[in-house]
This record gives sequence, C-alpha cells and structure tokens, in this order.
Amino acid sequence: MKINLIIVVATVMQISQMYSNVVLPAIFADNMVLQRNADVAIWGWAKPGETVKISSSWDVAEYSVIPNNRGFWKITISTNEKKGSQELVIEGYNKITLKNILLGEVWLISGQSNMEWSAAAGIENGEQAIQNSKNDSIRFFTVNHKTARFPQDDLNGSWVGCKPETMKNFSAVAYFFAQKLNKELQVPVGLIGSTWGGTPAETWAPKQAIERDSILVKAAGLLPETEWGPKEPGSIYNAMIHPLMNFKIAGVLWYQGESNTVNSQYYEKMFTTLIESWRVQFNEIIPFYFAQIAPYKYETEFSGVQIRDAQRRALRLAKTGMVVTSDIGNINDIHPKNKKEVGIRFANLVMADKFKKEIKAYPPLIQKATSDKNKIILNFSNAELLHIDKNNKASQFEIAGADKNFQPVDFKIKDNQIFLKKGKLEHPLFVRYSWANSSVPNIFNARGLPTSSFTIKIE
Repeated sequence: MKINLIIVVATVMQISQMYSNVVLPAIFADNMVLQRNADVAIWGWAKPGETVKISSSWDVAEYSVIPNNRGFWKITISTNEKKGSQELVIEGYNKITLKNILLGEVWLISGQSNMEWSAAAGIENGEQAIQNSKNDSIRFFTVNHKTARFPQDDLNGSWVGCKPETMKNFSAVAYFFAQKLNKELQVPVGLIGSTWGGTPAETWAPKQAIERDSILVKAAGLLPETEWGPKEPGSIYNAMIHPLMNFKIAGVLWYQGESNTVNSQYYEKMFTTLIESWRVQFNEIIPFYFAQIAPYKYETEFSGVQIRDAQRRALRLAKTGMVVTSDIGNINDIHPKNKKEVGIRFANLVMADKFKKEIKAYPPLIQKATSDKNKIILNFSNAELLHIDKNNKASQFEIAGADKNFQPVDFKIKDNQIFLKKGKLEHPLFVRYSWANSSVPNIFNARGLPTSSFTIKIE
C-alpha cells in the first residue's frame, strides 16, 4: 500500500512538473532563422498565471508575458539584422536556450510535387549541386506529411543547416532560390518546406473558406481518390499550414496546379481563395509568388492550359507574382528536371518585386486586345524587345467570334506590340495564345522570358 502511494505521488508530481514547464512549438528550435528587421511572434505553453520571460542576444530588451488560463502565451519581440549566430532565452518554471539562430529572410515553401521535388529525386546537374551545397547561411525546416480534421497548434519538423546530406532531400526549387537570394542580398535565408506531391489546392485551403462557397464545394466534389495524397478540403492546411500562422515570414513561394487539372475550370476561384484565406490567417497581405505549371500532355483537352491561364489571372491580387516555366518544361514529363532555373526566376522575381532591385524579372503578360479596322492590337506589360523565337516562328494566335469557334491568324511584332490579321472574321470578340496543354510559347521579351498562355476578350 505504501509503495502504491509513493508511485501515485511521484506520478502526480511528474505530471504537475510537465504542465509547469515552458513548452515551445517545433518551429522554435536550435538552428532556426527568424525574420530580420521585424516584429516577430514567439509563443508556447506554460503554467497558467506563471510569468514567462524572453530575452535575446541581438537586443537588450527583455520581455515578459503571463499565460492565459489554458496555459497559452504569445508575445511580440523585435529583430534586427545583427550578423552571426544568436541565442533566444525563454524562461519560466524551466529555462530554454535556443542556439545558433540566424536573422534573415524566412520563406514558406508550399505546393505539390514540383515544389517538393529534390535533387535526390533527380534534377539536371543534381550531383554537382549536392556536392557544392554546403552553406550554413541557408537553413531548412521540413514539415512532415500529416492531415487533420481540425486546425492544429503544432507540427512535426526540425531546423537543419544546408549541407549535402540535407540539401539533397529538400525542395530543389527552394534551394536554388535561397542560394541566389543569399548570394545577392548577403543575408541568411530560412526555408520552411510544407509540401506534398499529388495534392489539389483544396487540401491546402482552410475548409471553411471552401464550404462557404457553393462553387468551390462543387469543385471539391470533382476530385478523385488518389494513391498519392489526400483530397479532403482543409486536411493538409489544418496540419501543415495552420500551426505556422503566427510565425513571421517574408512571403510564400507556391508551385502547384497539376492535381487540379480534373477541375481546372474552377481553379482561378480556388487559387485566389487560397491566397486570400492564408492572408486572413496570417493577418497580413503576405507576398505570394507562384510558378505557373509547365506544358504537359494532360489527358483532358485544355485542362493544363486552363490552369496556366487561371494562374495568370490570379495576378490581379495585390503582392503576387508569377514565374513562367513554359520554356523550360518537358511535355513528356510532368516533373521537369530544370529546377535551378525555376529557383533563379523565383529569386529574381522576389528581388525585383519585394526588394526593388533593378532586375528584369517579369515575363511579358497580355494587358489588352483592341480592334482597329482590319487588325487586332495586343498590348503587353514587360514587353521590351518583344520578339519571336527564331527557331519556332509559327503563329500560336487564334481569334473567335461569339460562337467561340477559334481559327488561327497571322501576326507581326512592331514596337513591342503584336498585330493580328482579322482575316475573314468580321466581328472577332476573343483572342487566345498558345492554347493547348502541351503548347510551348514562342514569344519572349528582352530578359528571354516567355509570354504566358492567355485568352482575352477584344475591346
């Protein structure tokens, strides 16, 4: 009896101590990167009513916070751009010292297989990239695959430095992005990889954002069961994105869309809803940059090009940017292996758009189509030195009337505009370009970036 009593008392004391200890979510750990020059949230759990103190090596300020009656606490602290390894101390009943922290640029990396694709899975010049990858100014945090019915508070993962044995299994696109950004800005880069191959956008958006829109509910109902990953709306968001919503980031890099070719007609609405719902959860209009999917021989006619055009149309949202990949894909491989160029284009886009560097990082994008007598005039943004590929001069332009019966037309480029001949069509209403799943565009700007596929109404 006495022995049993001792065991009970010891167990109670152990449980009491466990709930008294300060506990941090997995995203706060040794080797992490915190967003520089920002107000960043630090949070965790401790005994209700207990004072939790926070201090850092980069700032003389000391902070304190008292957990609520559920033991949760959160406080905002300031970061700067102090160089070198830093420490963060969180102290309550116990003391946690996080070491080897860097202050730099933190990016959330998300999407499906083309973003998840690693050097180990097979990329162009992959072995050389792996061997030369050691760079402790780049850090990776890989979120483990998981789904949940309800939003979670924490996730599984850990921070590691960039070296051959870690780089080879991380997103290749993200690595090459970080490599370029680190070199050009001379700041550390932290990458949070939350990716899952074969997953539709619906799984990455909050479930309630889909359920309140009947069109999105219908779109989600068209998703087939697959062996690659889940299809339930919100299931990945709950487990792999929601726990990060308090973590300060510079922005998002997104590469996804292939698994939505089954309901491509709804993708523009789904994708823009995802972006806007994430921004609501982050409580900030976070920069959101995405890669347009590459041409590929999808089974359903126009499903791939509809995704590409939906992605182009999503640029109407503020603080978004698109990397066009149509010229560096492989129509026979849904996983193009030139991941380095995609990563570099992401980095150039971020440097031009977010950091206002003088880099020609934008592809030529259709702005308007106007009718003038016997011709149609197309105007593009980022159209400096607009030109056609000398090895592929065939017209990819088509026009149609109200019946949307498209027919090919000839064109010419002059003064960075494109002029289409109306031909025998008296009242053209629509223009489209490179409108096929596996069509590779042949018009480029001065930077050598291709024009995106598009369909547009003639004014």
